[in-house]
Amino acid sequence: MTIQEKLQFLHNTPVISWHEHVYFKAGTKEVDVDQLENHLRVMDAMGIDRIVVSRPLGQYRQCTPEQCFDVNNLVYEAVKLHPDRLSGMAFINPGYHDAAMEELDRCVNDLGFIGVKLYHHYFMDDPVQFALTEKCIDLNIPILIHAGHVTDPETTKMQPRISDGVHMANIARRYPEATFIMGHIGGGGDWQWSIKAMADTPNVYADMGGSVHDRPLIEESVKYLGANRILFA
Repeated sequence: MTIQEKLQFLHNTPVISWHEHVYFKAGTKEVDVDQLENHLRVMDAMGIDRIVVSRPLGQYRQCTPEQCFDVNNLVYEAVKLHPDRLSGMAFINPGYHDAAMEELDRCVNDLGFIGVKLYHHYFMDDPVQFALTEKCIDLNIPILIHAGHVTDPETTKMQPRISDGVHMANIARRYPEATFIMGHIGGGGDWQWSIKAMADTPNVYADMGGSVHDRPLIEESVKYLGANRILFA
């Protein structure tokens, strides 16, 4: 295909970006509308039809149920502003078991969210994730987790429980009926190591979002995972 044909294909095909965020307006618990409107302008310029949004709190080691409640309300308010362009994911801390299950029920059944967004509070294959995974199977929703095979000491120190391809493969084999998304495989670290580790777990997908993109990232990911397991982000 020529570049023109590829662009035409892109604009003729619905495009969903699976890994986006919304934010609080500084000093408030309200949606940062300016940031959101800028996001919509970028979507229009890039031919993106819908974005799946969340508001994780990765800087806190133990995000409280109250914090999760607040950020999920933020996502809900953002989605209400543009329901034709946004879908929400629930930010959950599975360490608070009862509260996490209750919040997930609220987000899916009352707020209409379509999935769960996890951060690096626990490895994906930690037993604390099992009940949440089983709940997501029952609700038929995916789990997207901040992930990466980190190799530098500083990042490891900041994110000692960040999941990589091995953690994803372990939980996927335990729950083959669940759907997992390894967030921003291009977000830094040894992405080649991760895609090889989860190559034979077909219920693990990878999104392409991230701040670090090596030239063969897309091609290598398709080679090991298959095109149907690569999500745009």
